[in-house]
This record gives sequence, C-alpha cells and structure tokens, in this order.
Amino acid sequence: MAICSRIWNFVIFLLSLYIYLEFAKQHKLVMKEKLFPEPPNNSRDNSSEFRPLTIPPPPFPIRPIFLSAKSQLLEETDHLSHPLDYDFYRHSCPKAERIVRTVVQHLHRVRPDGCDASVLLDPSDEIDSEKESLPNLTLRGFDLIDIIKSKLEEECPGIVSCADVLVLAARDSVALSGGPFYPVYTGRRDSVAAYSNLARDVLPSPHDNISLLLHTFASRGFDEKETVSLFAAHSIGVIRCKFFKDRLYDFNRSHEPDPSMDPELVPLLRTKCHKRRSVSSPESQPCSCDFSTEEEPGILMNHEGSAFGIQYYHSILQGRGILYTDQQLMAAEATGNWVRAYAADAFLFRRDFALTMMKLSDLRVLTAPTGQIRFSCSKVA
Repeated sequence: MAICSRIWNFVIFLLSLYIYLEFAKQHKLVMKEKLFPEPPNNSRDNSSEFRPLTIPPPPFPIRPIFLSAKSQLLEETDHLSHPLDYDFYRHSCPKAERIVRTVVQHLHRVRPDGCDASVLLDPSDEIDSEKESLPNLTLRGFDLIDIIKSKLEEECPGIVSCADVLVLAARDSVALSGGPFYPVYTGRRDSVAAYSNLARDVLPSPHDNISLLLHTFASRGFDEKETVSLFAAHSIGVIRCKFFKDRLYDFNRSHEPDPSMDPELVPLLRTKCHKRRSVSSPESQPCSCDFSTEEEPGILMNHEGSAFGIQYYHSILQGRGILYTDQQLMAAEATGNWVRAYAADAFLFRRDFALTMMKLSDLRVLTAPTGQIRFSCSKVA
C-alpha cells in the first residue's frame, strides 16, 4: 500500500506539470472549465505570457515540516504517517479544488506561523485573534473564504480544511492575476488556536530595512532569492496610504520625501494620500501608522496598469517601489541582483516564484491526527 501511495502521488504530480506545460505552449492559461480567462491586453506585461516552464526538483526537503500541536515546535515527521498529498480530496471530495477555483477572486497571504488557517479565527473569550493584530488590520478576503467554505460544506461536510482553502485560493488567485499556476499539496488540518502575538512579532513591517527583512524571511527558511520572488505579491492588491505616507512628506524626519523614490511618482501618490498628520521615519520608529480599522485612502499596487509579474521589479529599478520595503530590495547586493535578474527574465521569475510558493505552502502545517476540520473558518469546531 505504501508503494502504491507513493506511485500515485508521483503520477498526480506529473499530471499536474503535464497539464500546466500543455497550457503554457498555448501562451495562456485556460482551465477545462475556462475559469482562468486571459487578462485584458491593457493590463498585461511580458511575464503574464505563458511559455514552457520546467520546474526543477524543489531546493527543499520533499518531506514537509510539521508544527507539533503539543509543543508548538517544528518536527520533521514521516511523510506516510502525516501525509500531505497531491489531490488529497480526490476520493473524499473530488470537486473540492474546482469549487475553490470557481469562487476565488483574489487571496494571497503570507502567514506568520505556517498554513494552518489560524488567521481566519474571530476573537472570542478563548481566542486572541490574529485579525486584530496590528499588521493584519487591513486584511480583506475573509468573506470570500467563508463563501468557499460554505459551498464546500454543502458538497462534502466536514472534509476540506480551511487551511487547504487558503492555500488553494492563494494559488488560484495568483493564476487569475496573470501569475504561474503551480501544483500544491493538500491534506492540512486547521489549528485550534490563533497566534496574535506571533503575528505582531514576525510579520514584516512595511518600514523594515533590508537587514530586518532578510532576517525575518531567513527565520522561516527563505534565502535572498526566495524573498525577492515572494515580494512580487506586491504587484497586485491595494495598499493603504498609512503604510507609505512618511515617504511622501517626512522621510526620516526630514520634512522631505524619500530621496530613493522617483521624483515624478511623489506628486502622483500625494494626489491619493493627503498630508493630514505628522509621520516619522522607519529608522526612528518601526511603524508610525495609526492602525485604526476605519477605511482610508489607498492605491492599487499595480497602479501602472500591469498584471502580476515582472513589472514590479522594473518599478523598483526605476525607484517606483511604493513601500519602503519594496525599494529596500535594492539596498543589498544579493537582493538587488535578483531584482535585476527577474526584471530581465520573466521565465526565471515565474519558475522561482512557483517553487517558492510551493515551499511556502508546506511551511509548518498540521495534519491528522493533530488539529481539526472547522465547519466555519472563523470558529474552532
């Protein structure tokens, strides 16, 4: 049985790559149900065109690393006793991935403590919710996850975890935005706790310098190349003015804009983000933001009209990174070299981003018999 299981896993993996490569030859991503339409012509860059993509063996252990529910420590465990699998729900809920794909519009989230869906838990007497931690107050998309989960519960109650919903939704949202489609393991289970303090401590701040950024990602096992590739997530979505307003008006308490920002970009961003109060620099204060939950002005990360992809790196090379952390990628030789490499080679970027997302999705997961399957993603069962 063990041999058959391994053979089946390998076959599923090869089929996933075969399907992807066949679609790549056609220079567009069209799923069987036509769920991934080609982006409009005016919102594409070269990186959104599909070319044949060969993914080399992952530069990380094939056996996932798991989070012990008892000790909260990392443990490398036998893959057969704690299985993550390609197409894990092929028998128990065969329509699971299709349901996620049909509902998802956009979700891409880097978790502070791995893929266990703890970020979805609402606050309660027992739960100190990560939703209320300062870095997460601007998160959106919880309602989308709730919709996906409700449809999955209608199809196959108590089978698909919220943690797997997050991973699948992230993968599909990247593809919908013009990024690569990549295979992922499923079979995760949901946490019974949230990690609010951890979210505050380990999520990167938009004001972190390059040293802090690299330290944060290295503590999760990501090197410079992987860190730079993951930052492409900043090419889509909305960023609130509070996270970069100091760069426009009072960088480093100078009463002047950040000199590393393109001077032509400053007045453009000021039209969206007005000066209402004093701000201070990331050097003197890690975050001078008012983390109120009320809606405030923001801009699209892809404000220049590009889809997910290498235009983000071109923007950084031109001094048009919106967040301080974006532009800090050019402050170190190693990360700067990867910015230039990805700006010049969409194929290289798409391959590395896919590999890094595959690695990220296997970070500190819960599998049976630990954890649970939540019936509602915002509450423990």
